[in-house]
Amino acid sequence: MSWTNWRKKLSLRTKKEVPDGLFLTCEGCQKMIYKKHKEEGMEVCPECDYHFYLPIQKRLEMLLDPGSFEERFADIGPTDPLRFVDREPYETRLKKVQAQTGTKDAILVGIGSIQGRKAALGLMDFRFMGGSMGSVVGEKITRITECALERLMPLVILSASGGARMQEGALSLMQMAKTSCALARLSEAGILYVSVLTNPTTAGVLASFAGLGDIIIAEPKALIGFTGPRVIKETIKQDLPPGFQRSEFLLEHGLIDMIVHRRDLRERLGQVLQFCPERPASPGREEDPSGRHEALPLWQRAGETAHASATVPPQVVK
Repeated sequence: MSWTNWRKKLSLRTKKEVPDGLFLTCEGCQKMIYKKHKEEGMEVCPECDYHFYLPIQKRLEMLLDPGSFEERFADIGPTDPLRFVDREPYETRLKKVQAQTGTKDAILVGIGSIQGRKAALGLMDFRFMGGSMGSVVGEKITRITECALERLMPLVILSASGGARMQEGALSLMQMAKTSCALARLSEAGILYVSVLTNPTTAGVLASFAGLGDIIIAEPKALIGFTGPRVIKETIKQDLPPGFQRSEFLLEHGLIDMIVHRRDLRERLGQVLQFCPERPASPGREEDPSGRHEALPLWQRAGETAHASATVPPQVVK
């Protein structure tokens, strides 16, 4: 058969097209990777270990003992007190994002067990308006911190956020002080707070509760910073070192305590929580007939009980 006839025969063959969505480009190494391999590896690139976004439900399954999670304060939802409008009204935007994500706001809080150890938990959802912190995020973090204080159990918060939510203006910025005050009371009581920084953790979230952990853990190559490189450069009038907002640079310069791969995070958190001694719950009126203990503010009650029952000095626990 002549070459011309071969070409005609080959041209008649039907080309097999690759279905859409099987492959994607890794943001870390820019290589094409098989999507299924990424999903099977906890949303981590098999080529360069770049950590993609991990939905909070998958995080719960990855971190917690099966069936141990109890959600708290699920009834709290956002409002629009400022009647804010940008490209569309804030109220309309909220309804759209809530329908897309199936959640009321950008955080899930509750109580669960990590390797048999009870802890209060907060997990931020970057899908919900970039994990931005509004009044609901601040309120839920404050309440779960107070819950940890009342129950004398460690607190673990996993952050993924672009910062404060501009649609709530000053009300959003107020959450920085609010959450920081709640965590200060937890610290005074000698109760452990572990902050886990994922990609990205920036702006007002990093400048408040995410940066206040007794132990700060970050995922590899996570973007962590207060503001963008351009703004910093224009402010300090200096060239910035490469990778200065990545977790590896921050570990080298002391801002975080350790970098932990996603597959090892549950085990490492379990190890860290073992440093926090088990403590009895706050005594009730039966144990305190005078009522003096119950009359005190919650943080003082928990603080007194913590210091009285601790097996090691609070400063060691912290």
